[in-house]
Amino acid sequence: MTQREQMAAWTGILIVAVALLILLGDILLPFVAGMAVAYFLDPAADWLQRRRVPRWLATLLILSLFFIAVVLVILLLVPLVRDQFERFLIHLPEYAALFQDRVLPWVMDWAQRLGLDLNMDLKAALNGNRDEIMKVLGGILTGLLGGGQAVFNLLSLMVITPVVSFYLLRDWDLLVAKVDSFLPLDHAETIRTQAGEIDKVLAGFVRGQLLVCLCLAAFYGIGLTALGLQFGLFIGITAGMISFIPYVGTTLGFVASVGVAVAQYWDDPLMIGLVAALFIIGQVVEGNFLHPVLIGDRVGLHPVWIMFALLAGGSLFGFVGILLAVPIFAVIGVLARFALERYRESWLYKPGAPKKPE
Repeated sequence: MTQREQMAAWTGILIVAVALLILLGDILLPFVAGMAVAYFLDPAADWLQRRRVPRWLATLLILSLFFIAVVLVILLLVPLVRDQFERFLIHLPEYAALFQDRVLPWVMDWAQRLGLDLNMDLKAALNGNRDEIMKVLGGILTGLLGGGQAVFNLLSLMVITPVVSFYLLRDWDLLVAKVDSFLPLDHAETIRTQAGEIDKVLAGFVRGQLLVCLCLAAFYGIGLTALGLQFGLFIGITAGMISFIPYVGTTLGFVASVGVAVAQYWDDPLMIGLVAALFIIGQVVEGNFLHPVLIGDRVGLHPVWIMFALLAGGSLFGFVGILLAVPIFAVIGVLARFALERYRESWLYKPGAPKKPE
C-alpha cells in the first residue's frame, strides 16, 4: 500500500469516527465519563496489581472508594453550595445598588479627571432589563434541569457510568494490548512512540490539573469562609473547579470575591485586602508549587490552545465535546509536533534531503 492509499484509508477512518460522534453524541456521555474515570484511576489499579492484588479486586476497591467519595461530596457539599448560590442571586440587586452608590461615583470621578465622559446608571439598566435577565436565567435553568433528555442523561450517568468504568478499568491493560496488536507493522513503533507522548500529555493535564483544581477549590473555599465572606464557599469552590481553563477561574473568583468584599466590608479596607491577598497567594502557590509538582512540564499545551479546545468542543458537541476537547486537541498537538519534525527532515525543508517514494 502506497503512502497515498494509507492517507486515504486513515482519512476515511477519521471521517467515520467524526460522523459517529455527531450521530451518537446524545448517548455518549456515560461512556465518555466512564472512560475518563477508568483512565484517571488506572495508575492506582496498576499499583495494587503490582502488589499482587487481583486486577478485578483492585478495580472493585478503587471504584468503590472513588464513587463513595463522589456521593459524599454531592450529599455534603452540593446543598451548601446551592444554598449560597441561591442567596447570591437574591442579593445580586443589592450588590448592584451598592456599586451604583459607592463604587461608581469614585470611578466616574477618576474618569472625569482623565477626560472621559461616562454616563452610567447601573440600577436603571438592571431595572429596565430585569425581565429579560430573569427570562434568560430561567431558560438556562430549564435547559439544564428540565426535559426528559436531561433526566435520561442523569440516570445514565448514575447507572451506566459505574458499570462502564468497572469493565474498562478491569480490562484496561488487555484493551491496550489488543489495540497494539492491530497497529500496522510498518509504523507500529512510531505509533507507539506518539501514543506514549499523548499519554504523557493527557496524564499531565487530566490527572494533574484535576488535583490542582481540587486543591485550589479547597484553598479558596475554606479561606474565604474563614474570612467570613458571604457566599465564600460557593465562590471559592467555583473558582477552583473552573481553574482548568487557564486564568479564567482565578480571574472570575477574584472579581466576584473582591466585589462581594467591597459590598460587605466597605468600611474595612483590611478585610478587602485580605480577600484579594487570598487569591494572590493562591496564584503564587499554584504557579510555584502545585503546577510544577502535579503537572510539571509534561503537558506542552498552550493556555490559548486549551481555551480554544474547550470552547470548540462545547460549541460542536455540548458537554461531551467539553470532556473530549482536551484529549482530542492533545492528540492533535502531539501529531502536529511530530509532523513538524518530519517536515524539517524532508526535502520540503531541506533541499538536499531525499524524496520518499509514493
